[in-house]
Amino acid sequence: MARSTPREHNHHDRGSTQPTRGRTARTRGCRRPRSHPRKEHTVTTSHVRRHLESFGWQGTILEFEESSATVELAAAQAGTEPRRIAKTLGFYDPENPAQAVLVVAAGDAKVNGGKFKREFGGKPRMLTGDDVLPLTGHPVGGVCPFAVADGTKIMLDVSLQRFNTVFPAAGTARSAVELAIPELEAFSGAGGWVDVCTGWQNEESASE
Repeated sequence: MARSTPREHNHHDRGSTQPTRGRTARTRGCRRPRSHPRKEHTVTTSHVRRHLESFGWQGTILEFEESSATVELAAAQAGTEPRRIAKTLGFYDPENPAQAVLVVAAGDAKVNGGKFKREFGGKPRMLTGDDVLPLTGHPVGGVCPFAVADGTKIMLDVSLQRFNTVFPAAGTARSAVELAIPELEAFSGAGGWVDVCTGWQNEESASE
């Protein structure tokens, strides 16, 4: 039986065909949980910075002049490998579609529909563009696992465990922050580790 792999639009997608870091797409026939009015939103990294600093973090948020809207672009801007980009994928929570589940995964990993269903109790339905900001607390292109909206569930995929440090976004489509895996786990407040992705297992383990 063929493996089911949902199309990914993650935290930095703006219609590119490249792998992306954290948005979502409409699933045909799926009922949206509710409608949200569009609001003006000034996109900065300040809320993420405050969140990280609340843990005693004193590092640097990388802010770029060029877009980091896809895994490839983010890797080029951060000067790292695409697989070390920690992309944040947003889904409707199968247990409560009025809230989001964020899966943080390696840049070369793809969510597998069967694995996701076994872990979360329902098929993966990626957030539509209109729901990204109200359900995650971040705009399209800037979704990350920090300073998220109340009720958002965050899980880390085991594809990240190959690396010493990874680069998640920092709340905008032109930002990233390098964190050690224990820092990512602590600062995100993740509910734990899941194994819901494929496509990365044959990669040679990183030594960074």
